[in-house]
Amino acid sequence: MNRHLARKIAEVITNKQLQEMFNSAKENIKDWTVVSNVNRIMSKGTAWNILAKAFDESKEHHIMAKTNMVREFGEFLPKEFMDPFKNVRPKTTIAVVHQDPIF
Repeated sequence: MNRHLARKIAEVITNKQLQEMFNSAKENIKDWTVVSNVNRIMSKGTAWNILAKAFDESKEHHIMAKTNMVREFGEFLPKEFMDPFKNVRPKTTIAVVHQDPIF
């Protein structure tokens, strides 16, 4: 997930939804040694320890922390939650300018 989309989601997501995302991630991640999306020098397991290990649902979290949580584990958000945030751009046809090469 890219940073821009993660930020838009982080602005509206609730702590309860984040907790559900973490619970789903905990159950479904098989390989914790995969490279993290947030920081390429650490593993997904290290990112879990920093972002989710001591997550407190009753506490307000900084927007950057939420953004990083969603970037790292956003694939475990419910599909219904992701639908409004899809970046759907209508495909337009562009006229290509072409000239034969002159040798």
